[in-house]
Amino acid sequence: MKYQMEVCIDNIESLSNAMQGGATRIELCSSLALGGLTPSWGLMRCASEFSVVPVFAMIRPRQGDFLYLPAEIEQMKWDIEMAAQAGLQGVVLGVLTADGDVDKEATSKLTHHAQAFNLQVTYHRAIDQCRNYQKAIDTLLDIGVNRILTSGTAPCAEQGCDVIAQMVEQVKDQMVIMAGAGINAHNVANIVARTGVKEVHLSGKTVRPSLMKLAKSSARMGNADCDDFSIPITNIEALKAVAKQLTSR
Repeated sequence: MKYQMEVCIDNIESLSNAMQGGATRIELCSSLALGGLTPSWGLMRCASEFSVVPVFAMIRPRQGDFLYLPAEIEQMKWDIEMAAQAGLQGVVLGVLTADGDVDKEATSKLTHHAQAFNLQVTYHRAIDQCRNYQKAIDTLLDIGVNRILTSGTAPCAEQGCDVIAQMVEQVKDQMVIMAGAGINAHNVANIVARTGVKEVHLSGKTVRPSLMKLAKSSARMGNADCDDFSIPITNIEALKAVAKQLTSR
C-alpha cells in the first residue's frame, strides 16, 4: 500500500534532508518551535525551485490561537497568493470562532481563494481545538478542503488513534485524514494500522551545532533559553526509519 509521508520544515537546509529521508510532500513553515508560521517569500520560492515533491505553505500569520482579526484574514489571502506565485502546490490553514467551531465564512473565503489558484488546502490541527470535531468535519466537507491534519484531539496521534479512526470513517473517500503529532519509527506502524490513515505528518527534528568559528557571546537574539548556536534541522535517518516502516506494510 502506498503511504504519503509529509514532513514539516522551516529552513532550506531541511528541504534537502527531508527529500533524502523519503518525504513525499513538504509542509513549509517558519518557526516550527511556535507550531509553524507562514514562511517567507524567499523560502517559498527556493523550495519551489529545489523540491522534487509537492510543497504546501503554512498560512498562519502569528503564534497563538486561531481566532483571527479581519485584517489577519486579508493578510492570509495575500500569503496564499504569494504561495501560488512561488509555484507551490498547496496551503495549510485553520480558522476558528471564539466558541471553538470552524469559522465557516473565513475558512470558505480562504479555501476558495486558494483553489482559484489551483492550490490544494489542508486544514491543520486547529481542528484538535474544536469543541466538536464531528461537526467541524462536516463543515470542512461542505467547504471542500482537501485534507485534515489531526492528532485526534489528543496531545499526540498515538493517543488520539480512536478518534482519528472515527474521522477516517466519517469522511470515507470524500477527504483525506492525515495523522500528525509525535509520529516516529516506533509508533507509525501501530498508528496507521489502528486508524486506517494513508498519510502521516512529522518533522523528524534534530539540531546541529553552528559552523561559526567564534560561537560564544553573551548577547542573545531572542529569549534567554534560545541557543543561537544550535541550528534546528530535519533528521534524515529519523525520516528514513519512518519511511521504512511505511513501505514494509
